[in-house]
Amino acid sequence: MDDLFPPVVHESTKTGRRFARLRAVPFRIVLPNLVTLLALVSGLTAIRMALEARWEWAVGAVVVAALLDAVDGRVARWVKGTSKFGAELDSLADFVNFGVVPGLLLYIWMLSEVRSLGWLAVIAFAIAMALRLARFNVMVDKPKPDWHANFFTGMPAPAGAITVLLPLYLNDFITIPHNRAVAVVLSIYVLFIAFMAVSTIPTFSGKKMGTRVPRERIIPLSVLFVLFVAVLATYPFPVLALLAIVYLAFIPVGWNWYRRHEKRDREAAAQAPTGDVAPDGTAPVSPAEGV
Repeated sequence: MDDLFPPVVHESTKTGRRFARLRAVPFRIVLPNLVTLLALVSGLTAIRMALEARWEWAVGAVVVAALLDAVDGRVARWVKGTSKFGAELDSLADFVNFGVVPGLLLYIWMLSEVRSLGWLAVIAFAIAMALRLARFNVMVDKPKPDWHANFFTGMPAPAGAITVLLPLYLNDFITIPHNRAVAVVLSIYVLFIAFMAVSTIPTFSGKKMGTRVPRERIIPLSVLFVLFVAVLATYPFPVLALLAIVYLAFIPVGWNWYRRHEKRDREAAAQAPTGDVAPDGTAPVSPAEGV
């Protein structure tokens, strides 16, 4: 008889249960998104600091946003809280923090001296970052040699944001005149960084360096890290200027390393028997394995 007359469930009860399921989101999913939102808040705050001509605070906010951007993905993996929503939110925050904010800071600082040209440089930089992030999001994973993990394709967005502000760092200890000629040179520099962001030039990432630290080196490395943070907080512009210059100077070195790895893989593929090594240096997948 119970099967003939099932209990009546009102539509409101069904809706309540559905919304209850939607509200039950684990905190481990929310935590990485909170870190991403903090990075976005920091980036937007940099614009206010620039409008108030508080340049150290403005640059510091961009640096904090870059640090939080480096942390949110790791936090998501540590707590197993990765989600498609988090990935989309991270891309949008990266575009604002590293594509829009640095260009606006430079325009407020000096690019406004050449008005339209300076604004075109800001737009080009923002579009380049948007294209780079879009390209990164649609890249299809495919088998690659392990050494590929040590390289980015083009200049990553956080590095581009920190590097494009180099003239602002130098102004702290080298007085840079505010005139049209200097603004034109700055516009060209911004366009160069925009080109590096969307280019296919390999840049060194070092993702696989330091994944495991010997026990005897933990304390010295910890002390060095704390000292670096202290020096960065005390002398932010000189330290950031040095890091940006070293990074730019290291681009040709990274490109050379990348080409050496490619050459080594080609030589290994040429010497190996047919079918043992794929053109990219990885072992091919047999039909049975691909099923």
